[in-house]
Amino acid sequence: MTHPFAQPALADLLAAARVVAIPTRTRFRGVTVREAVVFDAPAGASEFSPFPEYDDAEASAWLAAAIEFGWGRPEADAPILRERIPVNATVPAVPAAEVAGVLARFPGCRTAKVKVAERGQTLADDLARVAAVREEMGPEALVRVDANGGWSLPEAEAALRALAPFGLDYAEQPCASVPELVELRGRLASLVRIAADESVRKADDPLAVARAGAADLLVVKAQPLGGIANALRIVDRAGLPVVVSSALDTSVGIAMGLHLAAALPAGVLAGACGLGTVALLDGDVTRQPLVPIDGELPVTRPALDAELLDRFAAPPERAAWWRERITRCFDRLG
Repeated sequence: MTHPFAQPALADLLAAARVVAIPTRTRFRGVTVREAVVFDAPAGASEFSPFPEYDDAEASAWLAAAIEFGWGRPEADAPILRERIPVNATVPAVPAAEVAGVLARFPGCRTAKVKVAERGQTLADDLARVAAVREEMGPEALVRVDANGGWSLPEAEAALRALAPFGLDYAEQPCASVPELVELRGRLASLVRIAADESVRKADDPLAVARAGAADLLVVKAQPLGGIANALRIVDRAGLPVVVSSALDTSVGIAMGLHLAAALPAGVLAGACGLGTVALLDGDVTRQPLVPIDGELPVTRPALDAELLDRFAAPPERAAWWRERITRCFDRLG
């Protein structure tokens, strides 16, 4: 992997690293405490936060993104074309009775992404949750669902036909494989749009989903795609509209996503972005948390706060685990 800037030495990277563990307000993807590494870097705070189960090969792309954002010149290479980014509310796989409380954390948002296909839950749970979102937000709001590849092809078709009366904007990664997405998109062409997420960010070939005609739009994330510059190259080559999303990042990681969204050419950004998820954390690393105001976020880089870094410092054994992970991933970057 080549870099258009001076890559830091490993010692400099480790010296700039702080490992944090921030509780979530509700379980999200099975997570109740979000661990992340934030760097006090020369170009501004940066973040490395692949989920613990990701292997080093996958996580190394996240480290490349952190280095680009903290030691490179992302603003120079990707000019800011818009100063504010509309964001969607994100509704975890909570009981329907808790939906109103979740949506209250996203003031002004007129789009919601609802998690479905949660392990251990049923289609009835999904239907109740989406119904509660639609009732709470009203008929004019946009409602999306995200299955994280959790449905088989028959399950996805049945579920999306059952959910269609709620007027879905799109279904994100309803099935895991590209061939399944191709087939599902053909079956549901007039009913709901299909968005691809994992088929882009977890794929050896992130453009395969576009070539196969497996999706109507892409969901892209700066960290898993190796940084802003590489994400922009993928978007350009894919030729599909996109929504920028995040992975339950701190405000530092969200800032990286905001800079990616701000750099997208006119006409490419396909609506509100999934960058409001700091609202799901019960803490942050900055005094200027990037939480939605009037349904939008400013394109900015928040400063790290020493007191908050200490308050949410990860236990020593977890900090050591992350530092070892940084070392292994760094060795893969070359």
